[in-house]
Amino acid sequence: MAYWRYDYYEQSQPRQVKGGIKARSQRGTFGGSWWAKRWIEVLESFDIGSRLGRGRSYARRGQVLSINIEQGKVDAEVQGSRPWPYQVSIGVKTLKKKERRKLAAVLAKRAIFSAKLLAGQMPENVEEAFTDAGLSLFPNRGSDLNTDCTCPDWSNPCKHVAAVYYLLGEEFDRDPFLIFKLRGIEREELTGLLGSQLRSAPRTEQEEEPDLPPEPLPEDPEAFWGQTGGEYDLSEEVFIPAISAALPSRLGNFPFWQGQEGFLATMEKIYRQASSTGMNVFLGEYVRGNKDN
Repeated sequence: MAYWRYDYYEQSQPRQVKGGIKARSQRGTFGGSWWAKRWIEVLESFDIGSRLGRGRSYARRGQVLSINIEQGKVDAEVQGSRPWPYQVSIGVKTLKKKERRKLAAVLAKRAIFSAKLLAGQMPENVEEAFTDAGLSLFPNRGSDLNTDCTCPDWSNPCKHVAAVYYLLGEEFDRDPFLIFKLRGIEREELTGLLGSQLRSAPRTEQEEEPDLPPEPLPEDPEAFWGQTGGEYDLSEEVFIPAISAALPSRLGNFPFWQGQEGFLATMEKIYRQASSTGMNVFLGEYVRGNKDN
């Protein structure tokens, strides 16, 4: 009986506010992306109780006034039944420097992970990389989150903390890198660590840059295309270049290429086809098919 009285707190109606952060989801589940849904799924698995449901209601009513996300910490203001808003804080354990480097090394081994993260996308199975590094992207248990609220409710987390939990899921929808930020990894640091790992990775024989003589690029745009000014002189000899894709070859292999063929091999094939088609057009031998090309 004493335990019941300790856990019990009489429900009260929150004060209506204007300009609060109202959840986009007004019914059903929160979050549209897999990572946002995963965040909510993890929180709901902690069996927080009925206050999680009341937190959903608070989030949808717009009772949360502000949310500030920093490395390892979330600060928020939530309007309850009192005249002044409650101060909510959520602490998340951050990754140490050594752990961040280990994670980057694992991510760099999977080209799809590196390519998507550097393009601002969250790989669907990125949690596997955390597991391989002996880490976790999301909290494993309720004790991994250190929460506090200035409300008189003894329960931790209370409904005000729960409301922030749900809105964080929608924030993660907008910017998945906020999840990394909570774990102590800023986006710039993550991309920098990935780039460093990729640059230091040993190249295979196929990835070696071709041995081409150095040739500085001309400053004059017309000279770049082989013109020195004036009208184009079409009386000169027109020929297909002996070396296909010379300019891309000078740039080297594309580091995040995901095709079955190498980047340069693919580009050389495209350049050869384009050169052949261009020559046929110039000679008037190009025949258009049924569809425009």
